[in-house]
Parts: sequence; structure tokens; C-alpha cells
Amino acid sequence: MWSSHPLHGVKVVELAGLAPGPFAGLLLADYGASVLRIDRAANKTLPPTGDSLTRHKSSICMDLKDARSRELLLSILLQADVLIDPFRPGVLERLGLSPTDVLLKHNPRLIVARMTGFRRDGKYKDMAGHDINYIAVSGVLSMLGRTGETPFAPGNILGDFAGGGAMCFVGILLALISRSATGKGQVVEANMVDGAAYLATMPRLARKTPVWSEPRGTNLLDGGCPYYDTYETKDKGKYFAVGALEPQFYAALLKGLGFSRKDVPAREDRDNWPALREIFTKRFREKTRAEWEEIFDGTDACATPVLEQDELEAKGFDQRLPVTLVSTPGKSFKADEAGWEGGGLLAGDGGETRLKEWFGWTKGKEYQENNGILVSAKGVSKL
Repeated sequence: MWSSHPLHGVKVVELAGLAPGPFAGLLLADYGASVLRIDRAANKTLPPTGDSLTRHKSSICMDLKDARSRELLLSILLQADVLIDPFRPGVLERLGLSPTDVLLKHNPRLIVARMTGFRRDGKYKDMAGHDINYIAVSGVLSMLGRTGETPFAPGNILGDFAGGGAMCFVGILLALISRSATGKGQVVEANMVDGAAYLATMPRLARKTPVWSEPRGTNLLDGGCPYYDTYETKDKGKYFAVGALEPQFYAALLKGLGFSRKDVPAREDRDNWPALREIFTKRFREKTRAEWEEIFDGTDACATPVLEQDELEAKGFDQRLPVTLVSTPGKSFKADEAGWEGGGLLAGDGGETRLKEWFGWTKGKEYQENNGILVSAKGVSKL
């Protein structure tokens, strides 16, 4: 049966990894691709690890150091559209699965999406790292944090997810578009250094403008400006966010706070910013967050509560896909299931059903199970 999902019919093999690779796979799955995750052989002395980024996916277990598992993987990739490789440079090559020398010769239509932290060239290419390291060498981390304090890493959102998995997803889509014209797949190389740096295009190019020309934490959009900041309310630990940049929005903010322009220093003079911040800090602490919501909801003051994940979940906040395609939407999911708890996929869940759907394969014929891992039922080729 035909599906209206935009990536319907696209077969994706995702080699199990951390954060960015699974997130790219999640985006593909949410928009209709059929994603088969290749998990490592289960360790029987430990409980299985359930990756939370597994909504709409299936899983099989393989040991890619086993020649017969590799043979089965090659059989799958012969008919797949996309392979997501989350490993450090050289891992696939050492397994005898070089994208250019083996995989693309095996299936010229295959798209091999390779996700790394550091660039594949340069001084860091062989080093281990995490999100904080990638955004550090990209130049982005130096922009984040309060003035007079050390740079502040905002979780692992910028590197792993925005600059990593989401950018890799974009690369895969571009390769699919290219293949529709050329008939050929290719290698997609994404890394979190370049991904994060690209996301910072605006502040990087604005360094010589009033918007972002000052040291970290003293600019218009990085916490330096008192009318673009967060403030604690009367109920300790609850905050309000203010982004009243334009004059008309600033006027609405002052009105909600109970001020006229004559009551506060002119905001155009940066020397007045510390005094303005002190005034706003004191005023926001006079009411609870809920009381400020009653005042600012429905206004153009650009003032909103800083909502927390736990309270959003408790209120049943509807988690949605980032982009809505009106005619060919992505897959829906219920927030109380896959939106807040993840897909709940464990190693080996649903994979055999997926192989049946993709190729009509059945255990004992095209593949076998040895100690929890799937291997080819055929002899190992010399490929």
C-alpha cells in the first residue's frame, strides 16, 4: 500500500552509535523511511541498553568482526538505500567495509552517510572527543557564556544533534536528490565541527557589527542585553524569558512590568544596561511565574515562561515533528509514548520482521542466528 510519507520506500541501515547517528536515523524514520538498526552482539552479563532515539525503527544484532555477520550485512546493503556510519575514521575500512572500495562497488546506488566529531583531516582527526570538544575547536563555544566566566557548553545539543545528526540528515536528503538525477549513490561526510560552525554563521559574520562585536556575554543576543535575557520570578527556581528587541515590543514589556519609559534608563545607551537589568531583576521577583504569565500572555512583549521538561510532560505537551509537510506529512506519534519515553527499542526488536518486509527473508533460509547474532546462511564470499 502506498504511503504519503515523503521518505516512504527508502531503506536505511543504521549502525548503532551514540547520539548524532541515531538522531539522523530518527529523522529519517519519522519522515517515513524504513530504518533497520544494527546493534552490537548482546553482552549476556549486562542488561540490554535501550537507545531512546529509536522511534519507528527495528533492530537486529550483528558482530561485524564475524565474517558471516559481515556477509549478511553486505547482502542487506545490496538492496538498501542508505547506510549510517557513526564510527571514528578507519573503522569500516578495518572491517573490510570501505565505502568507496567495497560498499559502493557492491551497490552503486548506496548512500553511505559517515558521521564524525572532528574533521577527517587536520590535527584532531585521530583523537577521541565529545560534543564539548567539537564545538570548542569550531569556535562556537568561545561565544557562549556570561561575561567574566568560562565558556559555557549548552548540553550536547549544538554539536551532537544540531551540528551532527541534523546536518547528516540534510546530507542524506541531498544525496537522495542527487541520486534521483544521476542514478548513483555516494559517500556523505558530516562532522560536528563544521556542522556547529555553520550554525554559527550569523554571529560569526556579525562580529564587526553592533550585534555581536563585544566580548562573550556582553552582546545583544548572548546574555549581555537586559531586554534579551532570563529572570527569576517570586517562586524560586522559576524563570521568565524576555526578548523585547524591537521598540514596540519593548514598550509592551515595560507596560506589563508596570513601567513607563520615564521610569527606566534609556535602553539605547549600553552604559545603562546594568541598571536596567537590576530594575528588571527586582520587578520579576515581585510576582510568581504564573502571575507574569497572566500579564504577558496574548501580548507582544516577547515575554514567556521558561518551561521545564518535566512539567511539559506532566501537562501532556504535544511533541511534534520539526517540519510539517502538508501533503506528505511525517509519521505521527503519541507524546505520552514515543515523544517523552523514546521508541523503547531494545537490541533485536522487530528486525526479523523488517527483513521479511524488505526482502521476504526468513530465518534459516537467508540468515541464521548464532548466540543472539545474525549471520549469513550462505558461504562467505570473497568480496
